[in-house]
Amino acid sequence: FLKQKIVTKLSQCQYALPLLVPDPFTEDIQCPLWTFRQIQKTWKKTETKDNSNVVTMKSMPIYKAETPMVFCFRLGSLSVSKSQFINTLINDRHSTFFHRNCPGSSKSRVLFEGVGEIAWYCPAGKPNDNFTDCVAFCNLHGDGLSHDKQLNILMEMSSINVVFVQKMDRKHESAAVINRLLESPKPLITVIENSSSAMVQGKNGKYKVGLKDRSQSDVSEELKRIIRDILSPPHESLKLKSFQLESMSDTGFIVDENVDEGCTKGLSFAKNIMDTVKSVPVSDIKRTFLQCQDKLWHDWCRIKKELYCLKGNVEMERSKKQSELKRLREDQCKVSSELIKSFVTHLSSSHPTEREYFLKWTQILLDAHATNSLSSILQKYNQKWSELLALKKKPHRSDELKSKQEELELKSKQTELVKLSNDLQSATCGLEHIFREMAQIYEAHKSLNKAPKDEQTDWSKYPELAAELMISGYPMELMDGDAGHVPLTWISSVIDLSSSRLGDERVFVLSVLGIQSSGKSTMLNAIFGLQFAGRCTRGAFMQMVKLSEEIKKGFKWDYILVVDTEGLRALELEGNATIHHDNELATFVVGVGNMTLVNIFGENPSEMQDVLQIVVQAFMRMKKVNLAPSYMFVHQNVSDISAVEKNMDGKRKLQDKLDVMAQFAAKEEGHDAESFSDIIKFDVQKDVKYFAQLWEGSPPMAPPNPDYSECVQDLRSYILLKASESPCVTLSAFKTKVHDLWNALLNENFVFSFRNTLEIAVYRKLEVEYGNWTWALRKEMLNIEEKLYPKITNGTLDHVSQNRLYDEVSKKYNEIKKSMTEYFENDKDKEILIQWRGQHELKMKTFHDELVEGLQRKLNNVIEQKKASKEFEERKTMFEKDLLQKSKELAHELRDKTQDDEELQHQFNYVWKGWVSELTQGIKPAEELDMEEDLMRAIQECGFEMDLISSRLNSRHYRNLAKCGDYTEYVQKDKSIMKKIFVGVQKMGEFFTGRVSYKHQDLIKNDIINVEKEASELIKSKPLETMGYSSTYLSEMSRNVKTSTEAFESQHEFSLKKEFKVDLILFVFDRIENWISKSHSQFIKNNDVHTYLNSKKSEYYRVFKSFCKGSSSAVVLAELICNKLKVSMREAVINQTAIDISGELKCNVPAFKENRLNLEKHLLKSLAQKRDFHRYIHYIKNPRSYTETFIREEVETHLKEQYKDKCQRLLKKNISSLQTHILQALHEVSEKIKSQNKDIVYWLQEFTTIIKRKLTFETISSENFTDVNDFEFLNDEIEKGISSISVDLNILSVDELKESRQRPDQILIDQLCDCCWEKCPFCGAVCTNTVKDHKTAKEGGIDHSVPFHRSSSLKGRHYKDTVEMGLEFCTTKVAGDGHFYPDASDRTVPYKTYRSAGPPYDTWSITPDLFKLSYWQWVVKESGKAP
Repeated sequence: FLKQKIVTKLSQCQYALPLLVPDPFTEDIQCPLWTFRQIQKTWKKTETKDNSNVVTMKSMPIYKAETPMVFCFRLGSLSVSKSQFINTLINDRHSTFFHRNCPGSSKSRVLFEGVGEIAWYCPAGKPNDNFTDCVAFCNLHGDGLSHDKQLNILMEMSSINVVFVQKMDRKHESAAVINRLLESPKPLITVIENSSSAMVQGKNGKYKVGLKDRSQSDVSEELKRIIRDILSPPHESLKLKSFQLESMSDTGFIVDENVDEGCTKGLSFAKNIMDTVKSVPVSDIKRTFLQCQDKLWHDWCRIKKELYCLKGNVEMERSKKQSELKRLREDQCKVSSELIKSFVTHLSSSHPTEREYFLKWTQILLDAHATNSLSSILQKYNQKWSELLALKKKPHRSDELKSKQEELELKSKQTELVKLSNDLQSATCGLEHIFREMAQIYEAHKSLNKAPKDEQTDWSKYPELAAELMISGYPMELMDGDAGHVPLTWISSVIDLSSSRLGDERVFVLSVLGIQSSGKSTMLNAIFGLQFAGRCTRGAFMQMVKLSEEIKKGFKWDYILVVDTEGLRALELEGNATIHHDNELATFVVGVGNMTLVNIFGENPSEMQDVLQIVVQAFMRMKKVNLAPSYMFVHQNVSDISAVEKNMDGKRKLQDKLDVMAQFAAKEEGHDAESFSDIIKFDVQKDVKYFAQLWEGSPPMAPPNPDYSECVQDLRSYILLKASESPCVTLSAFKTKVHDLWNALLNENFVFSFRNTLEIAVYRKLEVEYGNWTWALRKEMLNIEEKLYPKITNGTLDHVSQNRLYDEVSKKYNEIKKSMTEYFENDKDKEILIQWRGQHELKMKTFHDELVEGLQRKLNNVIEQKKASKEFEERKTMFEKDLLQKSKELAHELRDKTQDDEELQHQFNYVWKGWVSELTQGIKPAEELDMEEDLMRAIQECGFEMDLISSRLNSRHYRNLAKCGDYTEYVQKDKSIMKKIFVGVQKMGEFFTGRVSYKHQDLIKNDIINVEKEASELIKSKPLETMGYSSTYLSEMSRNVKTSTEAFESQHEFSLKKEFKVDLILFVFDRIENWISKSHSQFIKNNDVHTYLNSKKSEYYRVFKSFCKGSSSAVVLAELICNKLKVSMREAVINQTAIDISGELKCNVPAFKENRLNLEKHLLKSLAQKRDFHRYIHYIKNPRSYTETFIREEVETHLKEQYKDKCQRLLKKNISSLQTHILQALHEVSEKIKSQNKDIVYWLQEFTTIIKRKLTFETISSENFTDVNDFEFLNDEIEKGISSISVDLNILSVDELKESRQRPDQILIDQLCDCCWEKCPFCGAVCTNTVKDHKTAKEGGIDHSVPFHRSSSLKGRHYKDTVEMGLEFCTTKVAGDGHFYPDASDRTVPYKTYRSAGPPYDTWSITPDLFKLSYWQWVVKESGKAP
């Protein structure tokens, strides 16, 4: 294959090719026929007919060409170079044949001795052509007498023999050969070095030409005339033999194709394919064997695009078109192609070498089969193209009639050109068409999930075969140029399989853009040694180039993925079709590439302007969707690239044109760019490269320009330099980008429709990480609260500063910041993540500060409550002391009188009442609350009648005010506003009927939610836990509700009935009543003496009973300590377990893991399982409220089921931890007592200090226990009590967690609901962004979005002035041609440009999605059945 590539390149460079190659060691002679198989030659033959010259274009594989062959050889030695002389016959400015005077040549000719080379002269159809038809020149290197095998065969196969001799000598050994040539009927030209005679013509086409004392150019011209004369028609009687390369296989020499087993097998397989192909005419090959990619595929593509510009009833249209698409796919599945079956069978059964030969042979034979048809069509195509260009260049006539004639003629030529283009496409059949057919078979079966028929091959294996070829460097079609469509399913599968084979390798995607026939493919092939087709490129092809290990060291990627495209401004497309096609292609190609080469050909300003306008618009679109590919302008075919001044002027003109094009494109795209630099960073000095002309002279015989090769090398180096600094993508990311770009391009408005799936996936992953970081910080703050709370309760901490809290949390916060830094800097998608780094770091700092401030506020409130009840705390100490003393004294009185428990209880109860009366003398007990009476009075003070208040209270309608689906009965039916806010209005006598519009229903509902929130915040701001309840709070709340409602009425210019205002106050109170009661109860508990003393009765009965039973003071003290520790331990265990279990739930329950989107998914699944449509109504109307309900229910369910045992283990762990802490305290105090010989006062003081580090502990008066001095006994009694307490606490149930200071469900609600709750303005779906108050795209963030929207009917949207609900999904609407009313005015906005409606529409990303979630269709359907 390498030899074939080299020989093909040599042919392109107009060098002679080895035809017969002797082995220097074995002397075997080989004909490398295989190396000629991919050489294509094009020429123009000139014939004289009817006294005029007729030029005919021919193009064919050179091995098929039958041409005259001029065989040149020498006999003996010469002083002149024969090869150099032959070169003048072909191209006097280029060394076609290597000769002795070439650089690097040597006299010995070690490699070239005996080699037969061949070259073809291809005329251009011009008067100065050397020959009028294609002529082969064969040159035998060395003395022909020494290489008789080659000499004899080539003499036999030649049309004309040209022999070079030193002199004509009958005695010389060359005489025999010359005599044989003279006797042969073939023309012979004998060139004699020592003869000075001019041309001498003999009989039967025999000529002699002397060289001595004659100029080489004169002899060359003479030889050309002789050969032309021989080949001209008057000499047809000579019956010249034509030469064809394939005839070399009959010469007896070794032909390389016949000795390579892989090559012969590949040829055999390819011939099987061709037997099938040749059974029909060339123009019918596609229609017969490749039906899936023909009309069926083209119709499918057309309907698919129509899906994104729906009209009328979009849902019906969408459904109809999707049915058509399915039918077309079914029709494709019915197609059975013998060609594809045979091709796939051979392709899958061959080993890699055979497979490569098979593919090469198949392409070679397909090209050869279509040669004649294509040549004829191309001839006509070029002729019409030239005529069309000539017509366009004609000056416009002022005469109207003639102008119309010219216009009609122009249209006629264009029609003919389109027809020829279609004929050309029908006759063109290559491997890309076979793979395209495989792609369509795969897509059709995949979309319908159909198994292959018995006569078909396994379609599921097709992408695997294509992936193997793509990895090996074979070009794959990315965009079907005939249908103008990207087969996304096929491309995705091929890339996925390539990715799985290679690993998700990183690639640098290089694409190219330029006008038709500007040398794009040639340039890419030259830079990277690729195999892209040239003139006939349609659509877009991709090819992978692997970096060598040496080059790869300086790069972040392993492959370059090169994307070649068809040319812009194709002549076969006209008007709007070509503008749309070019813009679509340019946007797609620029979007998929990391770098785009913009290829500008020639110095024609109008052509430059065409391509620049398209390219600038494509770059502008990329900027608006936050894609930033790099680029480079390549200005080809520049006459003098070395002229610095001229190039500087060219760059200045290019800069000016780019600026002008930027302004034009800005107007079209709605951008404010004034220059190209406003769109993309541009350095005119570095980002513009000038290329020399490809050819030195005029094709087809012009050799390549060496300067072009230098330009290629320079460009390659600069591309690699820029690539090393640019981000790359993984294969999977490239696949995703292709999906996103193409789906957006199917829509008329690319910018509105573009959805960067990769970017969204990376952002969703970031959301999960951000949730983990915030959870880690929140949990740390909960633990800090649990650590500080006992200190506040115990009175050892009287103020909490922010600095202290910052210090406490600093270690964890620094760990999180480090984790964030590592994530943003080391993640594989760091290039995408960088845009959100600053935002999230700032958000994390804000979250951190909010947690600190919130905890400080909370703890300082506890401290304030503690201070407010200081007097009561002091009383409690006195009460404790007095009660202990009285219990002890009573026990001593009754110790010897009775031991009966009932009697003791009776006696204690009797004296307890006296003690309480004595201790609370002059202190009033707390009064019972009657908030309902206070509320009714407060409402009455707002100006509402008591009868109305009582009626609304008794009706209980207010309880469902926020869930109410229709607020019509609450709105005043004023004639002046009926038409403004009501729909379905009808007059019934003096009355009007109708229903409040969806919009105003929504306004009322939102007002209810806002008022309830404000009122709740107002009440919760009152010091209920420190000062207790006051009826003035309800009065203030009622007035605020009334004021807010009146402001709402004024703003929206309609009136709400008194019933609504009363119901709203009652509703707000109903929501806050429980909190008021709990807060007031806490105040009573903390401050009411009677309540406190009654709570101590059982505790002091136990003390009294112990003393009565004769227990020592140490036993009673131990029991008293254990009683207090039991309460404290229970509280601490429950609180810590609540924090721990919430962490377990957050990390392991599927609904609570990951991000907000994941929570939404599980919530919707739960709703569907419950099939309770009242819940759906709750969720739709108040998603946050229902989400909180869902979290509470999920937590309760998990704690009672899956996490019940886990919860018990956590309880036991925390009990054990506290037990260890208490025992450690006992040990520490005992050691101090022993060493310092202290009393019980010291013991109690030390023990209390240690205990209070983790637990709340009320002080015990030591005055009644002064007789306790056996501290070991006391420790033993406490240890026994603690063990007993641990046993009791181990049977705590999960329900006890509801009493925790921080309930698990509330902890998770605080974490999971601290996110975005914005609703889609069309359907009400909630934004699933995990970050609260996230920035929108205009602010550098990401717009509100939700993966699955729903029917707008679920939000109550209806058609204007009707009660008919809109069932469509907004994701379908934005693909149609409908309009909507963004506000109360008659202004309408097209759905396709919904963002232009302004807030809130402009901050939502709603991309067309025709395959909407059937979940919501089911909900709408089932809701109609709900009771």
